[in-house]
Amino acid sequence: MKDLSRNLTMLCDFYELTMSNGYFEKGMQDKIVYFDVFYRDNPDNGGFAVVAGLEQVVEYINNLRFDEDDIAFLRSKKCFSEAFLSYLSEFRFTGDIWAVPEGTVVFPNEPLMTVRARTVEAQFIETYVLMAINHQSLIATKAARITRAAKGRAVSEFGSRRAQGADAAILGARAAYIGGCGSTACTITDEAYGVPATGTMAHSWVQMFDSEYEAFKSYCEIYPNNATLLVDTYNVLESGIPNAIKAFNEVLKPRGITRCGIRIDSGDITYLTVKVRKMLDDAGWPECRIIISNSLDEYLIRELIRQGACVDAFGVGERLITAKSDPVFGGVYKLCAVEDEQGNIIPKIKISENVGKITTPHFKKVYRLRGRDTGKAEADLICVYDETVDDTKPIELFDPQHTWKRKILENYTATELLLPVFRNGKQVYRLPTLSEIRRHCEEEINGMWDEVRRFNNPHNYYVDLSQKLWDIKQQMLQARGVWKPAKNG
Repeated sequence: MKDLSRNLTMLCDFYELTMSNGYFEKGMQDKIVYFDVFYRDNPDNGGFAVVAGLEQVVEYINNLRFDEDDIAFLRSKKCFSEAFLSYLSEFRFTGDIWAVPEGTVVFPNEPLMTVRARTVEAQFIETYVLMAINHQSLIATKAARITRAAKGRAVSEFGSRRAQGADAAILGARAAYIGGCGSTACTITDEAYGVPATGTMAHSWVQMFDSEYEAFKSYCEIYPNNATLLVDTYNVLESGIPNAIKAFNEVLKPRGITRCGIRIDSGDITYLTVKVRKMLDDAGWPECRIIISNSLDEYLIRELIRQGACVDAFGVGERLITAKSDPVFGGVYKLCAVEDEQGNIIPKIKISENVGKITTPHFKKVYRLRGRDTGKAEADLICVYDETVDDTKPIELFDPQHTWKRKILENYTATELLLPVFRNGKQVYRLPTLSEIRRHCEEEINGMWDEVRRFNNPHNYYVDLSQKLWDIKQQMLQARGVWKPAKNG
């Protein structure tokens, strides 16, 4: 596997450095703080998201260090003290991190990652952590929607040439694989992460030959076991399919090869694929796969299937790799607690006139509650770090905004979602293989009710607060004079 690890320490917002210098100057650099990573809204108004990007965060933390060139550059900015620059020259991450495993289905406002570390360490990693998780979670979520729309048909990620840069292409293909795509056109992602790279020809291959038939015949001769022909360079029904059938008959049939494919990249896909399927079947090529591409997304794929298009596989490019319909995941990194000199955890809250931006304070746990009889997720419960859910006893859940909405849950299992990744700066988490992450994602999505998985107007999956955490939040809001807390119950 290709090693893509590198030192990206200076990939940070400049204010991470100015704040860190300020903390250092005020003697606050060793104060222990807690930050949560969470997001506020599901992409595309969906019912859930798929978290991804943890492996890249782990690589970043393990490689975090300032070299001499970095220190010299920062010195040239003339806004950092020499004492701080000396501190940075020995800088390492020594804190603790908990995170939700990649491929897990997640919901707004619950921690995807919690960082406990010295102030400068926790503050400094904000930019890269958000970049890694926001980007790959966005693409994995979009891929999950597209592959579900395909209803078991293969989906390949085709988006490298439309991605916003190399990392977006490479890691976007990785995230798409997590979300359910079976392959990618991005060769380096196969080399680096083992995502199967696939591809056959472009229109230029066909144009390079004196005839379409010659182009097809030559390709079948060179790649008899992977003969997928692009049939829309000139005319799909009048030229492309007849020439493809002729090439298959003359090159593949004598060798006993019956599996092959054609790809259509333009035109009325439903009409063309129905006609093409009949032409291929009538010519004795029922195993020939029909692959389509051209600006596809989950809605177009769903509609094509509904209309009866004869499609075996989809190649999805720009609308997947850029998540074109909703291209920002919106994850944030917010302070939720600090420790005093005695080690007591003091909750912190951010308040806003925009109610949706008010944070949930404290060092927290997240439990997923699943029915024992169905295996389906019923709700997530966010608790204070020192609380434990006993799943042998009934539990009362309530909506944190509309507290009169209550439910007694019985016969359930409670699983903690946040797992330890770093302790005292040392990695304690075994990074799963990409195939394991992909399987976990599939299991997670299958573990959601159909109502939550709907594309349009999905069921609102409940992410509730424990009574203790709800009380703490309300007391802090009241202390800040925001409003009198509602009576719970």
